[in-house]
Amino acid sequence: MVTLASVRRGRDALLAALPLVLGLHQLIESVVWRGAEGEVGAGTAAVARTAWAVIAYPLLPLLVPVGVLLAVRAAVSPARRRLLLALVLLGLVVSVVLAVAVARHGVSAQIDGHTLRYGVGVGRPVPIGAGYLLATVGALLASGQRDIRAVGVACGVGAVVCLLLWQTAFVSTWCALAAVASLLVLRWVRRSRTADRRVPLAAQ
Repeated sequence: MVTLASVRRGRDALLAALPLVLGLHQLIESVVWRGAEGEVGAGTAAVARTAWAVIAYPLLPLLVPVGVLLAVRAAVSPARRRLLLALVLLGLVVSVVLAVAVARHGVSAQIDGHTLRYGVGVGRPVPIGAGYLLATVGALLASGQRDIRAVGVACGVGAVVCLLLWQTAFVSTWCALAAVASLLVLRWVRRSRTADRRVPLAAQ
């Protein structure tokens, strides 16, 4: 909410909503954990698993590249806008494939060590996963803006670290990655506000 409240330009709102979405995602996962441990009813657990999967799978690969394109399109070259548009289209394809998988197969979640193992029945997970990362991290890196690229670097490196730790069931670090990404998005929004204030002064 702090990030959204700091937005001055409407075109930044979608990308600025990312911390709120990630925070909600973590709260939902706490209910998924309780469901896996038998502390909430089966119906509540099923709703939480589905909500978690909708955010993680169909939503993010579309929200991130669209948010980046809207935020930077007025300030980047036509070639960069075309690249970002291509990543939006890739994100749309990935989003549709994952939405169909969630709708058809449902979502399972089982505790494995200190992590949760989710299942959504996605066919060809390797190319879908690659397309997911390219649409999200790729759009952030291709933004042409330093602060947004920093979010992409953090997400790219963080995704690799989180995946390695998740495979060993050592500890879940996705919440830490979400927190870091959220702080970097907040920094981008606040720096954008500062830059906007300086433009009229520079023109005088």
